[in-house]
Amino acid sequence: MAGATVTVTDANFEEVVLKSDKPVLVDFWATWCGPCRQIAPSLEAIAAEHEEIVIAKLNTDENPTITAKYGVMSIPTMNVYQGGEVVKTIVGAKPKAMLERELGDFLA
Repeated sequence: MAGATVTVTDANFEEVVLKSDKPVLVDFWATWCGPCRQIAPSLEAIAAEHEEIVIAKLNTDENPTITAKYGVMSIPTMNVYQGGEVVKTIVGAKPKAMLERELGDFLA
């Protein structure tokens, strides 16, 4: 799974995210969101460089159930899930270096 981001939906969220044996960063995004598009290349790069974490993308417009369940009010919001729980939340577009710092506990 390393090397690319994965797409998650309301339907496969539990299987892909909550049951993962690795930490999973879920990027809550939408096609109309400029800052979401800004951070996409950074998340792709982190996915390619770090196989110890799964980088997943969830389109908030297409998947309202999970978006509402986790109280995502502004995007981009990135939640890190470990053992089925949210262990970190990052809100807003940040440069790749800052994202990697924020994710330091989960990266090798």
